[in-house]
Amino acid sequence: MDHRCKTCFTNNYDKLLKKNPLSGCEALAFCGFFNRLLDNGEDNTSPEIQRLLHHKLRELNGVADPYYKEKQQSNRIAYKLYGEWKPKVLASDYPFNLALRLAIAGNIMDYGVDHVFDVQKTIKKSLHTDFAIDHSALLKQRIKEAKSILYLGDNAGEIVFDKLFIETIKHPNVIFAVKDGPILNDVTFEDADAVGMNEVAAVISNGYDASSTLLEKCSNEFLDVYHSADLIISKGQGNLEGLINQKDPRIFFLFMVKCDVIAEKIGVPKGSLAVFNNS
Repeated sequence: MDHRCKTCFTNNYDKLLKKNPLSGCEALAFCGFFNRLLDNGEDNTSPEIQRLLHHKLRELNGVADPYYKEKQQSNRIAYKLYGEWKPKVLASDYPFNLALRLAIAGNIMDYGVDHVFDVQKTIKKSLHTDFAIDHSALLKQRIKEAKSILYLGDNAGEIVFDKLFIETIKHPNVIFAVKDGPILNDVTFEDADAVGMNEVAAVISNGYDASSTLLEKCSNEFLDVYHSADLIISKGQGNLEGLINQKDPRIFFLFMVKCDVIAEKIGVPKGSLAVFNNS
C-alpha cells in the first residue's frame, strides 16, 4: 500500500462513521484497529486493508451492508440513464464505441472514492474526451475472436452500463463475476439480479469479498473460469489494483483514473479514462 492511501482511507471511514455512528467504546476499538492496520500498511495491499476495515466496522455496528441504500440508489439512477441511452446506442453509427464510453463513464459511481459524483457530467466528458490510453480497437478485435469472455464487475449503478455494453457486443458466451459479499458499493449477486444481468450473461461469484480481484484469494470455481477465458474485461480501478501486475495479454482494463497513485503507476493524468491492455 502506498502511504498516500492512508488519506483516502481516513476520509472514507470518517464519512462512513458519521453515517453509521459507533458508541464511545466501539469507536475507540475501531480507531485503534484502523491505526494499527494502516501503520503496518506496507505488509498488505490496499484492497485487503479495505476488506479488513469493512469487516471490523460491520462487526462493531452490526450493519451487514453499510452501502446498501447507496447501491440501490445508484442502480435506480443508472437504470433511468439506461432507458435514455440504449436507443442512442442502437441508433449510433458506432454503437460499440458509444456503449464502451458509457460503461467507462459509469465507473464514476464509486462511494469508496467519493460520496458525491455527477454521472451526467461524466458521461458528457466521456463522449468528448480522448482516452488517455486507448486500446479499444484491439479490444473490439479480441471480442470478435474470443470464444468466452469473463467480465469482472465493479460497482453498483455502473453495472447497468456494463449490461448495456454486453448487450451491444452481442457475444454468446459472457460470464459476469461479482464479489462474494458486501464490500463498499461493489456488485454482489443481489445487485446483478436487480438489474437483470443474467439476461445478457451468466453470473458467478469470484469467491471473495475484497474490493478487487485477488487471484490468490478467489475460489477454485472462479479460477477455473478465469484461467479458461479467452478474454477478460476488468472494470474499475479496484480490479486494476489486483490484476495490473499479472501482465496477462487477455486482460483489458476499463476504468477512470481516480487517484494519484494509480495515475503515476500507469503514467496518465488523474481523472483520465482508459482502455488499457497491459501486455
